[in-house]
Amino acid sequence: MKFQPLGERVLLERIEEPTTTASGIIIPDNAKEKPLNGKVISISKEIEEEGVISVGDKVIFAKYAGTELNLDGKEYLVMGQDEILGILK
Repeated sequence: MKFQPLGERVLLERIEEPTTTASGIIIPDNAKEKPLNGKVISISKEIEEEGVISVGDKVIFAKYAGTELNLDGKEYLVMGQDEILGILK
């Protein structure tokens, strides 16, 4: 299924953090927070015209940003462009 965000919104897929620390300690699922970075999967026409964010960019977003969405068994986030804090280069 294809999802096209409307307004100034983007569709993101969270980038999962590693489950072990540098010293080899395994972090249990209930002790780790959801990642605050993601990969842009789809953008609205308005954002595409601005040219600031594009599909494939890796971004950092606010902790409580976006709305969770389940498409074809995968979890995504839909959020406004103003909730994105920056692009990872």
